[in-house]
Amino acid sequence: MQTTNVTTPFGRRPMALALFKRQLQTAEFKPGKPVEKWKVFRDACEAREHLGLQDRALAVLDALLTFYPESELNSEHGLVVFPSNAQLSIRAHGITGTTLRRHLAALVESGLIQRRDSPNGKRYAHRDRVGEIEQAFGFDLTPLLARAAELAALAQEIAAERLRLRRAKEALTICRRDVRKLITAAIEEGAEGDWDVIEAMYVGLVGRLPRNPDRSQVETILDEMQLLRSEIINILETQVNSKNMDGYATQNGCHIQNSKPESIHESEPSSRKEQDESPAQEQFVQSSAKPAPVMEQLKVFPLAMVLRACPQIADYGPNGAIAHWRELMGAAVVVRSMLGVSPSAYQEACEAMGPENAATAMACILERAGHINSAGGYLRDLTRRARLGEFGLGPMLMSLMRANSGEERRTA
Repeated sequence: MQTTNVTTPFGRRPMALALFKRQLQTAEFKPGKPVEKWKVFRDACEAREHLGLQDRALAVLDALLTFYPESELNSEHGLVVFPSNAQLSIRAHGITGTTLRRHLAALVESGLIQRRDSPNGKRYAHRDRVGEIEQAFGFDLTPLLARAAELAALAQEIAAERLRLRRAKEALTICRRDVRKLITAAIEEGAEGDWDVIEAMYVGLVGRLPRNPDRSQVETILDEMQLLRSEIINILETQVNSKNMDGYATQNGCHIQNSKPESIHESEPSSRKEQDESPAQEQFVQSSAKPAPVMEQLKVFPLAMVLRACPQIADYGPNGAIAHWRELMGAAVVVRSMLGVSPSAYQEACEAMGPENAATAMACILERAGHINSAGGYLRDLTRRARLGEFGLGPMLMSLMRANSGEERRTA
């Protein structure tokens, strides 16, 4: 055991077991190749918040390193520096004595330096006849050398996290700009849509963003803002396509009218034959107007967003929670059976929307079960609209999220 490397503080400064443990860890360090001291310092600066250090403490560490004559920290040359407080204060840009002592203690507490106190508390060195240092009392920089690799890895992780946060903020800024300008253009040019509600949703999202958000907060708002942007684009795109189709129909002397209005209260067909039957006039209109649209793959929304909009589905997951898509799809099967949706209806929804979106649709139906007469008929209607390219889950999720947030505010 390296008992010679364990020292206690001079004077009234108490000894702590945490300090004793750090001294033992430093004593067990096996010296390797030298490390460039200013690189270690830069890594410590990068990891400042993780180490719990203020910028003045780093200024003191910078001053201590200037008293080490070599450019590399090398245990063979000794790593104890012994400047007086007056000398340290000058090199730390005139820091006062009280502040200097406080930040020296912080550096010791963070495990970047250790004290090597003399019998009288002064800092000095014993030299041999040729001037080489035999023993020194002051501040030991060995912990910096021992933790060089740790500090480098921590600095890289913090830099990568900072980059991810910056990219998320950039994406959110662009998305906010898109949403704001699209809403303004739609209102000013009289586009159809409930733009007051959409604008209120936009203002609510912006209002939830803290002054100094972390990455998870930025990404959460970004997901919802991107969803809102997608819905705005869908609304405007539908109107543009509708105007183009109206012009095409007028040019060819055709007038197409949908004689079957949609309703969420429709009942589920009793057989596939009834489902496939359609009036001859409607078949003629479909064949004479244009070919049936090619079904596009619906967007899969983030699982966290689905669970925020549909919290009840989590009760049917393993142990009352859902952690990934497979668990959500399993819970959707349970809910399907509970709500009386036939296996064929759910299978067709999976084929038309994809398994993730079908499970999301079941979660949305569960949230609104009290307002739907036939869950199976409603799901078949969503499936039919999905095949025609007339359905998206975004409006349902946004409506449920808005309703749930309103209930939370009333509960609070």
